[in-house]
Amino acid sequence: MLTRRTVLAGGAGILAAGVAGRAAFGAASDKKLEIVMCAKQEGISWFDDMRVGVNQFGKDFGVNAYQIAPETGDPAKQAQMVESLIAKRVDAILVVPNDPQSIRPVLEQARKAGITVISHEAQSLAGVSHFDVEAFKNEDFGALMFDNLAKAMGGEGKYAGIVGALTMETHMQWFKAGFEHAKKTYPKLEFVLAEPIEDNNDEKTALDKINETLKKYPDLKGLFGCSVSGTSMAALAVEKLRRKDIKVVGLGLPSINGIYLDEGSEQEAQCWRPADAGYVAAYVAYKLLKGEPIAAGIDLKRPGYANVTLENGVIYGNATLVLTKENWKDYKF
Repeated sequence: MLTRRTVLAGGAGILAAGVAGRAAFGAASDKKLEIVMCAKQEGISWFDDMRVGVNQFGKDFGVNAYQIAPETGDPAKQAQMVESLIAKRVDAILVVPNDPQSIRPVLEQARKAGITVISHEAQSLAGVSHFDVEAFKNEDFGALMFDNLAKAMGGEGKYAGIVGALTMETHMQWFKAGFEHAKKTYPKLEFVLAEPIEDNNDEKTALDKINETLKKYPDLKGLFGCSVSGTSMAALAVEKLRRKDIKVVGLGLPSINGIYLDEGSEQEAQCWRPADAGYVAAYVAYKLLKGEPIAAGIDLKRPGYANVTLENGVIYGNATLVLTKENWKDYKF
């Protein structure tokens, strides 16, 4: 496991870790490297776009790079898929975990097997993975989301929100940071729930739970979504009820949330390009496998990742996108 000093140095220790157990790479240079992303779930537009980036990386660098994911957001199934990659002896495993803590032992197995491991949306796995890659500091992203919600609500009123799952690390980081920021900055905002709703990244679940919440709290004035399904279904529910007094912000994609931004049932959507995150994760793994250093300020060849920062094994980009009615058509994903 990498020590904090090793991670911050970004030097010889990182190089050794990146190629540990991969001596065969030098002996069999004609064999294509196999770099595999294990995403959260199939059939979700977010991860469909991530696959685009992983596949593009494979083409750009002449490696066998591809993406797999469980049919549902089941942490146990995802762990099984990672175990199959370990048995296959792939060169690198990239993972966006449904539950970072439950997948930790499996990633430790991968490291012991000499496989390079890169995580995304899982800062707590830094040190288990060689690096965790983040598009931005999650606390900043959460605070911005709640700033946008407060602005849309005029700084006051009752609100509720939804996450993919309470075990999804980044969703909860956004919520917790945003919630604490709102308590200090917008004292007239009132969160009506004990904790955010879970939608399991499923649109029907999200719509049903949002509708139940709107019935229980008819005076609600704001909704946030830390999942794409949660944000889009919150906007759909508001649209169907013709409740333009309820403001919606949250995680979104232009291809999904653009229509709601146009119609005014959603005020703003925040995101980062999933394809770019997939590409960057693969590039970090590739550089480690090639024995190349990862250090602060490095250019990872994608917008928002040209001058990254590095803290305690986490690589931070500056890749936040805020989508509005005026600009969402500028983005094609």
